[in-house]
Amino acid sequence: MSLTAVVLAGSRQGAPDPVAAAEGVAHKVLARVGGQTLLERVTRALAAAGIEAIAVSGNNPAVEAEARRLGAILLDTARGPSESVALAFARFGAPLLVTTGDHPLLEAAWIKELVEGTPGDADVGLMLAERSRVEAAAPDTCRTWLTFADGQWSGCNLFLLATPAAERAIAAWKQVEADRKRPWRIARKLGLGTLWAYWRGKLTLADAIARLGATLGVGAALVPAKDGRAAIDVDKPEDLSLVRRLLPD
Repeated sequence: MSLTAVVLAGSRQGAPDPVAAAEGVAHKVLARVGGQTLLERVTRALAAAGIEAIAVSGNNPAVEAEARRLGAILLDTARGPSESVALAFARFGAPLLVTTGDHPLLEAAWIKELVEGTPGDADVGLMLAERSRVEAAAPDTCRTWLTFADGQWSGCNLFLLATPAAERAIAAWKQVEADRKRPWRIARKLGLGTLWAYWRGKLTLADAIARLGATLGVGAALVPAKDGRAAIDVDKPEDLSLVRRLLPD
């Protein structure tokens, strides 16, 4: 599969990022672990997985300079992650791998796991990690968990937009971002049957993803991470300290 990857490394409007402030850098992806920036670690993992076309979506001059140093394609950002992905999808099309610049533990094996684990008839593949695997890899990590009948799960910031139909999933993502302060609108899109199954504790994560995909007109598939470290990204200084313990200088 000829595959392009986009790394999201934009700056959010508002308060300064706590990781960037703690590290004294212009953006958190420029913080260093083991002599490499977080962005460098991500792009090297992508390259090790055999991905030749790597784009960085960023709106900070220092991030853009680092992306150039790494030989990445520069992309503009939009108002949010979903719109930035939409810009990348419009330029490169499918298949497109999406990840983030604050994912310094990323490994080539996880990327291959996602690509190979996404069924051939799926339009979108999503990697998530089950809580027991995450806590086995990093017992002191603090994640946000999604609770389903088959356990608690955390996202891994790895998505495969496998076919042109995945554009519909991006459009839905935009709508979710727009409605994040009006959750009833999001819930309404899931349908009463899905909400009832979730409320009764009968809905597995894989089934939830498949049902959500069906409402959007796309085939969506869960790819469970084998390595719990895949769910660890850097949102706060404590996360960076954890990464440094797992990847010592």
